[in-house]
Amino acid sequence: MTAGSGLLHIEAPPESLVMSGGLFHGLQLWVNLPKADKMMDPRYQDIRGGQVQLLASPDGGALLRVIAGELDGHEGPGITHTPITMIHATVRPGAEVTLPWREDFNGLAYVLAGRGTVGAERRPVHMGQTAVFGAGSSLTVRADEKQDGNAPDLEVVLLGGRPIREPMAHYGPFVMNSQAELKQAFEDFQAGRLGTVPAVHGM
Repeated sequence: MTAGSGLLHIEAPPESLVMSGGLFHGLQLWVNLPKADKMMDPRYQDIRGGQVQLLASPDGGALLRVIAGELDGHEGPGITHTPITMIHATVRPGAEVTLPWREDFNGLAYVLAGRGTVGAERRPVHMGQTAVFGAGSSLTVRADEKQDGNAPDLEVVLLGGRPIREPMAHYGPFVMNSQAELKQAFEDFQAGRLGTVPAVHGM
C-alpha cells in the first residue's frame, strides 16, 4: 500500500483464521516516501501467497519468497515507490544461505521463528530479534542445528532499501517531514479528507 496523500486502512486477519486458532504472524512495515512524493495519489495492492517469487538455495536448504523488489534478477510482485527488497526465508536446521545484496541498500533481518546466526561473524539471533547488517554486497543467514520444538526451521524476513536521508516527523499513523505537516495530516483526517480502501480478501 502507498498511503501517499492519505488512506484509511485496517490490516486484520480473516475471521475464519482467527476462529480456527493456531499461530500466525502479522508484520506491518512502514516504508517512508521522499518529501517530493509524500502527497502522491494513494494506491493499494493485494498480494496472495501464490503470487510471490519462490526460489531455493543451491543446496536446497533454504526456501526464499521474494515479496517485493528483486533478488539476483528475480522480481517479487510487491510494487513499492521507494526501492526496497523484502524476502521471507525458511532455512532448514544447519543450513546457511548467502544472498547478493545491493550495496546502496541497508539491510536487516527480523526473526519470525527459530534461532540461528547472521553475518560472516555468525552473530546469534532468535525469535523476535532484529539484526542490522553493515555495508557490503551480501547477507548471510544460518539456522542452528537444533531448533525449538515449536519452530522446526529458522523463519526470517530479510529487508532493505535505499536510505532517503531526509528529516522525519511521526505521530500515531502519520509519517511526514515536519511538525507542521503532521498537524496538517491530523486536520485532513479529522475533516474526512482521507480516501478509503474496500476489503478485498475473500473476494
